Order: sequence, then C-alpha cells, then structure tokens
Amino acid sequence: MQSADVCTTQKAAEILGISVTSVQQLVEAGVIEAWKTKGGHRRIPLAAVHAYRGAPAPDATGQPRQGVNAIPAILVIEDNPMQRQLYDKQINSWGLQANLRFCENGYQALIEITRHKPDILLADIVMEGIDGYEVIRTIMRDPQLAEMHIAMLSSLTPEDLAERGGIPSGVVFFSKPVNYDELRGYLRACCASHARRAAPAA
Repeated sequence: MQSADVCTTQKAAEILGISVTSVQQLVEAGVIEAWKTKGGHRRIPLAAVHAYRGAPAPDATGQPRQGVNAIPAILVIEDNPMQRQLYDKQINSWGLQANLRFCENGYQALIEITRHKPDILLADIVMEGIDGYEVIRTIMRDPQLAEMHIAMLSSLTPEDLAERGGIPSGVVFFSKPVNYDELRGYLRACCASHARRAAPAA
C-alpha cells in the first residue's frame, strides 16, 4: 500500500473530527483497520477512515461495493425510558439502514440476543439485576457471537470502571453524556463492516 493511501492516528483524528484517544480506542476494538510499523507507530488506511465516516467500502478495483442487501441489527440496552427515546430519535435520524431494537434490562437483552443475535450492541452499564458488564461478559464467552460489535455507554468514572474490571478487550467505551457525532461515526463504521462481511466474495 502506498504512503498516500495511509495516514497516522493524528491525521485520522483530524479527518474524523474526534480525539486521538477515540481513534486509538476504535483501532484497538477493531472498528478501524490499522497496523503498527516496526517503530511501533500506527498506520491507518484512508479507506478505513472514510468507511468510519460512512462512505461505502471500496471493492478490489477501488470502486464502491454495490448490491449489499443484508441489514444489520442494532440492540440498545438502556433502563432509562427518556434515554431510550433519545437514542431512538438520534439513531433513526442518521439513515443507517439498520434494524433498531431496545431492551430495558439485562434479562430482556440476553433473551433478545439468544433469539435474534444482533450485529451491534450498545449497552448501558449500571442496571438493576443483570448489568451491562454481565451481559457483555456472557456474549464474549459465546464463540457464535464473536463478530458482534459491542460498545459500553456509561457515566461511570475511570475509577469506577477499573473497580469493575475495566473496559473489556475489543469493546468501545462512550462516556455519558454521549457525543452523538462519535456514536454516529461508530455505528456507521460497524454497519460498513457488516456490509463487507455480507457482500458475496468476488
């Protein structure tokens, strides 16, 4: 890949309008494709940056993929009804071409995940009964759910998160109040990744 086709973490953050730390989180979670040079510096394909912004992923000829019909399913676990309404309004306004479902607690979520196996999970952490951490740990133990994109959304402080075991590997964290521009970019990238997997092999 030529140097003109790749960028640094700093450049990716400038293109996307988010922090370098957010780019690093997305890279570590596998949402944005990247690799490290021998010197330990991250290099990110520009195509991956544009995919995060919601542009169609290019095919082997460099042209946008066509004919992807599979629609990803997004499951949101949130026990606050006003917050659910806000997520519903925001996410549906982004034109993601995804099926959006809601659960108000961890028990409902585990049943929903067993029945429908969503492609993307947005989980609140602090809930009565089965909390978001327990739902995520249950998912991560199931190899059939290994490709699910998972994000935690919480107002917990870094200290509170550390006491609960930190952010699991491969999971993206969004602090509440949520930055909806970053959440939109994350969901667009997840949908683009789903489309690449669903596209027939050439």
